[in-house]
Amino acid sequence: MTTPCFRRLAVLAVLLFTGAAVRAELPIIAKARAYVGSEAALDAVKSIHYVGSLITTDPTDARKLTYVTVDIMIQSPYRQRISNSSDKSIEVTGLDNYDGWHRVQDPKDATHWRLVVLGKDQIKRLRANTWENLAFYRGLEREGGRVLDQGAATVDGVACRKVAFVHDDSIVFFRYFDETTGRLVLTETERGVAIRELGEIQANGVRFPKSIITTAKAADGKPQSVTVTFDKVTVNESFPAGTFAIPAFSAN
Repeated sequence: MTTPCFRRLAVLAVLLFTGAAVRAELPIIAKARAYVGSEAALDAVKSIHYVGSLITTDPTDARKLTYVTVDIMIQSPYRQRISNSSDKSIEVTGLDNYDGWHRVQDPKDATHWRLVVLGKDQIKRLRANTWENLAFYRGLEREGGRVLDQGAATVDGVACRKVAFVHDDSIVFFRYFDETTGRLVLTETERGVAIRELGEIQANGVRFPKSIITTAKAADGKPQSVTVTFDKVTVNESFPAGTFAIPAFSAN
């Protein structure tokens, strides 16, 4: 049984360890956060709502483009809803803490639909993506992850600091920050996906990208890109109850 004295020592050790962890934060993290917004503005973000459009290239013919409207809702701590709508289908992917789901519906016939409950690995990736959107690079250790300094790197002629955000051994975001300004220059995933942010939209004192270009290799090895352009970004919107919950197994 732990004595009161040992309890006090244990508490002191925890406090000292916590303080050391805070002091050990990589300098580039503070710089990257400052580039995006003030500490007060970033800490105040509890939800983000993106509205825009998505363009996908055909890996077999770059001239063939697919246009989709996009609506993305993200809410702390781990809630997300992504809606992609075109004349061919309406696809919605949702995360409600530890529940994940995907629903596809025929836009011309509401009775034609299917709903799939996502598996553990898919949910883990959605949770990681949600954290990446809301945390602004700080606090992953508190969620059981790691933030690792990968050293200096040059991207597009810019001197960068490469930082690995390790959510899990199979979920890693490698982010390249401009050493001088803290601007995010490039993001790569453990799967070799490259993500670039272009332009700027400001909301509630926070900088958000105007466009996001994601490039990955298709099954045949050819690169395929997806460009999402946002028309509007809203911070701290209140979403209706049930927005992120698994839909009922009905056509409506």
